[in-house]
Amino acid sequence: MPVRLLLLALGTFAVGTDTMVTAGILGPVADDLGVSVTAAGQLVTVFALGYALLAPPLAALTARWPRRRLLLTALTVFGVANALSALAPSYEALLATRVLAAAGAALYTPTANAVATTLVAPERRGRALATVLGGMTVATALGVPLGTWVGRTDWRLTMWLVTVLSAAALAGLALLLRELPVPAAAPGLRDRLAPLRDRRVLGAALTTLVFFLAFQSVYIYLATAVAPATGGRAERLSLVLLVSGVASVAGSWLGGRLVDRVGVRRVLLVGSTVAAGAFAALPWAGRSMAGALAYAVVTPLAGWAVSVALPHRLASLDPGNAQLLISLNSSALYLGTAAGGGVGSAAIALFGGRWFPLAATVLTLVAAATAWATTRGAGPGAAGVGPVAAPAAKRSRVAVR
Repeated sequence: MPVRLLLLALGTFAVGTDTMVTAGILGPVADDLGVSVTAAGQLVTVFALGYALLAPPLAALTARWPRRRLLLTALTVFGVANALSALAPSYEALLATRVLAAAGAALYTPTANAVATTLVAPERRGRALATVLGGMTVATALGVPLGTWVGRTDWRLTMWLVTVLSAAALAGLALLLRELPVPAAAPGLRDRLAPLRDRRVLGAALTTLVFFLAFQSVYIYLATAVAPATGGRAERLSLVLLVSGVASVAGSWLGGRLVDRVGVRRVLLVGSTVAAGAFAALPWAGRSMAGALAYAVVTPLAGWAVSVALPHRLASLDPGNAQLLISLNSSALYLGTAAGGGVGSAAIALFGGRWFPLAATVLTLVAAATAWATTRGAGPGAAGVGPVAAPAAKRSRVAVR
């Protein structure tokens, strides 16, 4: 496997770790900066919101940049932002550094995906994308629990870990990645948003937004939901996150194959229903380690299967504009993640630390109903057999620019 692809994947691994690792260190962050756990959870919100809102305009502004320069600039911004996060003297300063980190991530991830396809022969592009995008999935399985364990006594060490990962990717790419040509025809911001005028696209993007709103409203505050099981012990929480991460990898693999075999619609409806049931059971499952671990297996299996079907559904609506549509799916995903922090915080305030996952149950059922309504009577794309750029759609949590 080309070393340059592995270096690109190392960068996406760093981004993926940074995106969600805050969920595992909310307690230490809250204690150190003198804020509530729910306020600390907004760090995930501002990162995700920053990514979602900054990705389209930054992509348009840098469309004519040489790809190598753009990758190195993005990793530099991302690494410096995480170093500043580690040094942040206050909660407000930390929020600002998370926005800066989101800007670096929003520049890097789509560019890394695009560059990966230029480094290999056409018949190997799917595998190249799978390698780079795999960095995000592996981050869920390994980066998040590792970052949680590292930050169990000092959350700032977790930020330094991400800084080191991004610096390693930056150094490797600076040494080994030769200059790449500027894309011949990069779409502008208006072109990137034009598909939203299609009601089918809007409905599919709405499904993505609501599903991830539900999913992340629990994941961000998972430490609170399983606190009776973990007893507040970092090593137990790390184990739950590790199991959840491994199940996420398995769910992504399973979802890709199920979409091909049974179609997008069935995966969306069955996966959403299973996830809703898991959220409903969490107030009881979170009382014991056995229950928490069972939840950590079932929910990512169902959730990541759905996450594969969502971009596949969007891209199938117009295969010729698959990249733009997957980009919109990515923005909807991160908007859902951003809103999930606020919704989870509000649910905890209203229902308490035990019962707040019930709000996610309702939202997941809303996502399932939206999927049912927007795929009913649809053509081959909804069945998962349309001519879609499958490797990118199946494995991606993020956009391919």
